[in-house]
Amino acid sequence: MNIPSKFDDIRPFEPQELPAVYERLLADPQFLSVLAYLYPQVPVEAIAQKMKACNTNMDFQLAFCYDFLKNLMAKASKGFDMDVSGIDVEKRYTFVSNHRDIVLDSALLDVLLVEAGFKTTCEIAIGDNLLSLPWVKDLVRVNKSFIVERSLPPRQMLMASKRLAEYMHFVISEKNDNVWIAQREGRAKDSNDRTQSAILKMMAMASAESQPTDSPVERLRQLHIVPLAISYEFDPCDFLKAREFQLKRDIEGWKKSKHDDVVSMQTGIMGYKGEVHYHCAPCIDDFLCQLPADLPKTEVFDVIAAHIDEEIHRNYRLYPGNYVALDMLSDTNAFAGHYTPEQKQQFVQYIESQLAKITDVPNKDEAYLRECMLTMYANPAVNYLSAK
Repeated sequence: MNIPSKFDDIRPFEPQELPAVYERLLADPQFLSVLAYLYPQVPVEAIAQKMKACNTNMDFQLAFCYDFLKNLMAKASKGFDMDVSGIDVEKRYTFVSNHRDIVLDSALLDVLLVEAGFKTTCEIAIGDNLLSLPWVKDLVRVNKSFIVERSLPPRQMLMASKRLAEYMHFVISEKNDNVWIAQREGRAKDSNDRTQSAILKMMAMASAESQPTDSPVERLRQLHIVPLAISYEFDPCDFLKAREFQLKRDIEGWKKSKHDDVVSMQTGIMGYKGEVHYHCAPCIDDFLCQLPADLPKTEVFDVIAAHIDEEIHRNYRLYPGNYVALDMLSDTNAFAGHYTPEQKQQFVQYIESQLAKITDVPNKDEAYLRECMLTMYANPAVNYLSAK
């Protein structure tokens, strides 16, 4: 395929580029140490041979990522599944989802797309703030990721956003692949999931076959957006997010370090999640076609964002802990019909055990941290009930 050179810095590697990237990875001491951790009983020569036998990015995903994720989730969850009844597995989509986990949101989607009968996985939007190590950048581009540039001056950011939009349209229309992008930059730490209209504005900047007369709504329609709801019974990073809330509250100008990001990624991947459910809402193409022609331009993206939010919220799968948290915050038993006394006790014990993991915060405010964590579990229920 003839891919325009303007995408070279941000796109995944093409099959012909993979052999050189494999050699670069296998020569990197940090990458080799990660392999030794993940595959302690396997000689690196055997891994190298298996890697070099992968002729395409999807070969690599099926050879390494698929089994790794299946085995991981067998230990770290009660199971994970996806409802695709609202979409056609023969078509290609841009999945816009709420953002629960830095790594797993898109990684698990890849596994679930394969199991649902899709012939391809998806190309993944990933922020360059997570790619400071050269071998990590190489690895994610092998794994079908494309790069979202974030730390640029305003004029360069505008050009980068336009190129990103053009690339996403190119993936859908020319490469005939799927795309995944989070509904917002960064995770919603309080689980109050809202689509940033800026993400939609970026996606509407251009299309691979855009005509000067194409409206922003038409350009979005060309991406075939599917709102994707991701539901976790337990968020392994809940205590880290609560810790972050207190540090931001108490220390003016506090910001996460690169080490904090690494800890979040490790905790999110390895920590226990309970049940995990993905739900694909119907593609929003029909909704976009039915938008009033006289809708003010200043309102278009907010209206579309609100529709995506409603589709995500009403397709959450709620668990007993969501309702327990809602009742605990309001000090009522309004939703006691959704959980047993035993389930409430188990959830309370879980929250306390997670709080105990926060050991490095000056003047640890247990009441505030507990409220933060309960809010994380209550918000999906609040939004679900509102959408229903």
